[in-house]
Amino acid sequence: MKIIVAPDSFKGSLTAVEAAKAMEAGIKDYDSTIETVLLPAADGGEGTMSSLVGATDGRLVTVFVQDPLGRQIEASYGILGDEETCVIEIAEASGLMLLNENELNPLQASSFGTGELIFHALEAGYRKFIIGLGGSATNDGGAGMLKALGMKLLDQNGVELSPGGGSLGNLQAIDSTGFDKRVSESSFIIACDVENPFVGPKGASAVFGPQKGATAEMIELLDANLTKFANVVEKLNGNSLHAKKGAGAAGGAGGTFQAFFPCEMKQGISVVLKAISFDEHLQKADLVLTGEGKTDVQTLSGKTPFGIAQVAKREGKKVILISGALDEKSRVQLAPFFTELHAIADETVSAEDSMKQAYRYLRLKTKQTIENYFAGDCCS
Repeated sequence: MKIIVAPDSFKGSLTAVEAAKAMEAGIKDYDSTIETVLLPAADGGEGTMSSLVGATDGRLVTVFVQDPLGRQIEASYGILGDEETCVIEIAEASGLMLLNENELNPLQASSFGTGELIFHALEAGYRKFIIGLGGSATNDGGAGMLKALGMKLLDQNGVELSPGGGSLGNLQAIDSTGFDKRVSESSFIIACDVENPFVGPKGASAVFGPQKGATAEMIELLDANLTKFANVVEKLNGNSLHAKKGAGAAGGAGGTFQAFFPCEMKQGISVVLKAISFDEHLQKADLVLTGEGKTDVQTLSGKTPFGIAQVAKREGKKVILISGALDEKSRVQLAPFFTELHAIADETVSAEDSMKQAYRYLRLKTKQTIENYFAGDCCS
C-alpha cells in the first residue's frame, strides 16, 4: 500500500511541509507498514518555493537583498533536487508580508530585491528558473527588478527614476544596454493564475492596488504611470503590455517578465506538479491525500487540492481531502472531484483549536479518516 501525501499549506497554522508530516504521522499511527510519499504542494503563490524544495529534497540559498522599501534583509531562493532549477518567489524579497500595515505604499514599494535574487542565482550559475508571482507589495511594473539586473529607466534629463510605481510617470526612455546578458541565456517558467492585463479597470493597479495600500487617487496615478511605462516598453522592443493576459500579475511584474525575459506563463499548480514529478509518483500510488487551510468553492478555481484531484482522477486514483475547515455549502460542487471530504474543525473541534493545535488535530483526523476508509473498503 502506497499513499501520496500532497497538501498545500494550512495558512496561519502549518506550512505544506508541516502539514504533510502531520498527515504522514496519522497514517503511520494507523499502520506503520503503509508506504508514504510526501509531496507538499502549492499553487504558485506564497509557499511554492518551500513546497518545491521540500518535495524534491532541494535546498535554500540565503542572501542579502532589499525589501520593498529598500532596507537590507535576508531572503532566500530555492534549488530543486535536480541541482539545476532555481525557484524564486516575488513575495520573498518584495512581498506584503515584509511590511507592516502602516508601511504599505505602492508609490514607493519596489521589486528591486526580486531582481537581486535573480542576479545572485545567475551569479551562482543557474539558468533554469521557476518564478512565483503571488503576494507582492509592489505596483512598479517590475521596474525595480529590471534596475537590479542592469537596466536604466530614465527621465527627460537622463536621470534614473527613483524606486516605486509613483515615479514611472516621469519615464522617458529605457536604456537596456547594461541588462544582464545571462537573462537571455536562461529560461523562466512563470507560475501565475492571474490573467489581468497590465492597465485599465481590470489591470494591476485597479484590482490589486487596494490590498497594497493604494487609495482611489493612488490607483488612478499608478494606472497612468503603468500606461506610460507600457508605452515606453512598446517603443523600445515592440511588446505591447497594455492588454496582455497576465501582465498585471504582481503589480505588473508579469508584464515585465513577458517583455524582457525568455519566459512561459503557466498555471501555478501545473508548474508545481510537474516540478515534483507528481504524475510519476501517482502511477505507483494506491491513494492520494491532500488538503488546505479552508476548502470552499474557490478551491475549484485552480487551488492545489483541485489541481491534484484533476490529475488523480485522470489516472483513476482516489483522492481524500482533509482540510482545516470545509464550507458545507460548497460540498455539492466539490464532491465530484474528491472521493471523500473531511475537515478538522467539526462538532468536536472548534475552529480556534484546530488552528492553535493544527499539527496534533491534523494527525488525529488523518488517522481516523484512513482507519474509516479502509474499514469501509474492506466491508464494501
